[in-house]
Amino acid sequence: MKLLFKIILGVVVVLTLYFLLKPKPIVKITKDKNYTDYTVYTTQAIKYCEKNNLNDKYFFLVDLSIHSGKKRFYVCDFLKQKITERYMVSHGCGSIFWSRDCSKENAEISNEVDSHCSSIGKYIIGKKGVSRWGIKVNYQLYGMDKTNSNASKRSIVLHSWNAVKDDEVYPDGVAEGWGCPAVSNNSMKEIIKKIDASPKRTMLWIIK
Repeated sequence: MKLLFKIILGVVVVLTLYFLLKPKPIVKITKDKNYTDYTVYTTQAIKYCEKNNLNDKYFFLVDLSIHSGKKRFYVCDFLKQKITERYMVSHGCGSIFWSRDCSKENAEISNEVDSHCSSIGKYIIGKKGVSRWGIKVNYQLYGMDKTNSNASKRSIVLHSWNAVKDDEVYPDGVAEGWGCPAVSNNSMKEIIKKIDASPKRTMLWIIK
């Protein structure tokens, strides 16, 4: 028993030192962006939506290059050519230690199963389902690119989470999950209305 205790204690010490001594990236404070800052993406998005018979009124854009303590989930309106809403959103923690904000300045990206990271790329928002988190509603996300092709295998969905706040928490970061884009409960209520009101499926694009 003593040997087992020493082994467990050693593992805890190593993990603690890892997170304390892990080099932190240089903080790059990103200013709030406008619709025109994403011209490359919005131009591609409208063409993609029209070609694939998706919602051609707006799409959702998540910019993981922005500090997680700031609002970076955007509703990009094609007709008004502006960002009409901004929400807080979480990203994947990249480890088993979820709910902290260790990578708030530099979200880790991966498409691998069990990586617990976010995946960049275009998603089509699909079937509405029941969630264990937040207001108990989620939407299936279908990855349409090589960079997010394992979304279904990884059970990546759009959902709400009590740990995500309505307002910005910068310089702190939002709580990190296992790769799903999670928003606050109040934000999810607004997003649900938009998704359900569209006769066509809506695109969510995660970039970094």
